[in-house]
Amino acid sequence: MKREVFIKKLCSGKPLVADGAMGTLLHERGVSFENCFDELNLTNPALVGSVHQEYIRAGAEIILTNTFGANRYKLERCGLEELLDEINQTGVDLARRTISAAFKENVMIAGDVGPLGVRLAPFGRVQVEQAREVFREQIQSLHSANCDLIVIETMTDLYEIREAILAAREVDEDIPLVASMTFTRDDRTLLGDDPQKVASKLFAYGADVIGINCSGGPNQLLRILKKMKKEIPDSVFWVKPNAGWPEQVSGRIFYPASAEYFGEYALAFWQAGARVIGGCCGTTPAHIQSIRQAIDSHSVQNITNGITLEISEEEIIEEEISEPTRFAKKLAAGDFVFSVEMQPPRGLATKKIIAGASLLVDSGADAINVADSPMARMRMSPWAVCNLIQDKVNVETILHFPTRGRNLLRVQGDLLAAHALGVRNVFVIMGDPTAIGDYPEAMDNFDLAPSGLVKLIKQRFNLGIDQAGSDIGQPTSFFVGCALNLQPNVPQREWEILKRKINNGADFVITQPVFEAENIPRFRQAFKDFYEELKIPLIAGILPLVSARHAAFLHQEVPGISIPDPIQQRMRIAEDNGSGPQEGMRIASELICQVKNLAQGAYLTPSFGHYDYVAEIIDNTR
Repeated sequence: MKREVFIKKLCSGKPLVADGAMGTLLHERGVSFENCFDELNLTNPALVGSVHQEYIRAGAEIILTNTFGANRYKLERCGLEELLDEINQTGVDLARRTISAAFKENVMIAGDVGPLGVRLAPFGRVQVEQAREVFREQIQSLHSANCDLIVIETMTDLYEIREAILAAREVDEDIPLVASMTFTRDDRTLLGDDPQKVASKLFAYGADVIGINCSGGPNQLLRILKKMKKEIPDSVFWVKPNAGWPEQVSGRIFYPASAEYFGEYALAFWQAGARVIGGCCGTTPAHIQSIRQAIDSHSVQNITNGITLEISEEEIIEEEISEPTRFAKKLAAGDFVFSVEMQPPRGLATKKIIAGASLLVDSGADAINVADSPMARMRMSPWAVCNLIQDKVNVETILHFPTRGRNLLRVQGDLLAAHALGVRNVFVIMGDPTAIGDYPEAMDNFDLAPSGLVKLIKQRFNLGIDQAGSDIGQPTSFFVGCALNLQPNVPQREWEILKRKINNGADFVITQPVFEAENIPRFRQAFKDFYEELKIPLIAGILPLVSARHAAFLHQEVPGISIPDPIQQRMRIAEDNGSGPQEGMRIASELICQVKNLAQGAYLTPSFGHYDYVAEIIDNTR
């Protein structure tokens, strides 16, 4: 069949009905997913033919050959690469014999070509020239068996489908060609391309028909079809949805969408511009029959006039115009800010932390930092605590967001959760190793370093996309801080990491506890010598001491904290006089006064939950 004839056929009258799933029915009839379905063309042709026969009886006018995985790369995994021509050509012959036996001369045979099952450069090792040659080999085999058209389907990569299209055109410039992509739940391909881009690219590559298949159920594909049609209004479209998103029950895969449901959507697809309508994974002859009956029961005039089932549009997320957080505004205005760290409770009781936050806010705290499992000890989720504090105390929080113990899925899900709860100030840290906590056997790995998480937030989420480039509905508006050790063992390495965080978008930096104010200008000069002047706000860590032993422990055992001898001596003398906590508060107050011209804020960490000490310090230094 020539391209012109095929397109004319599609554009005249009612849409054509394609078949449904092949693999679903083969599996239902005892074929394991471990088997090569394509080999059945040779080993059990009667079974494959019976599936074709049922779809023809259901009303299908286009039958796809059982060759979805019959390319060299996939066949090699089963040791069947030498049978490539025989498998593909027999696939076409089986379809033809079944059509002939059914006395259905109007049914067309589509040579089915699926993904290669390998990654193409630049994402994989297979070069585009190699991919094209493998596609050409399979398509040539299907073409030599005289299929009516070629269907390239279930593709996720525009680079790969381009090579398949080019290969098909090299085999026969005039053979009708369908190029069909599949999408994830967020209406983008696995590589992050939206429907509009996919449609324009497939049209530009030379596809006669732009296809959407697999993905989710009819509702999603209707959405995608409308976007594609709007982008390329003059193109011809092919739609084959799954029977919904699959569900595994007792080791078996189930698809929820009924045949009747498919029939209802067939009319909506027709009205939206689809010229071929069929089914993919999970669909059966019953689904195809329902499509057939729905199309047969309506006239072209009725559909054109809009007399069809009303299908609800996708839920639209209204984009909010996000202003900077109050904390960000204060830093931008040059105000000296006070932030205080609070630790979530070990259990369900939240009264103490709410009361503490109220006390701190009354004293003048601008924000409350909520730690995440400090010292790797089990605590309530900081997301919940942030939400409670913001709701009950009416003060902004800064969520501590460690990368340790989180894979990429959890990181992104947690970011969405934080933003949904109204938490927009985030402090990115590595986190404490689980080995030091109360669950040392817990997972301790991570997918992102802090600099990578800063990049994900500022260069992805705040632009409205996730790590894969998929749309998340609207941009987030996170204000992101990062950590800094002013006294590292290897200063240049610390400055390099900080520079990376700044380049990735960090908005402010919080230091480890400072006990010598001159460490700040010393760091600033060193950073300037290595790179440039620090251009983001620096907030100095302040940790009130409570005893001489406390000071000694911090100095001797906590990395990044160095307490000068004069301060340790003051704490020893005060402890002897029974005024250790009071002296610690005086030292903290003095340090805040010293850093006010060197930093843009103080980050106070209450020792042993003494929020009252910190409240008094803020009162004395504001």
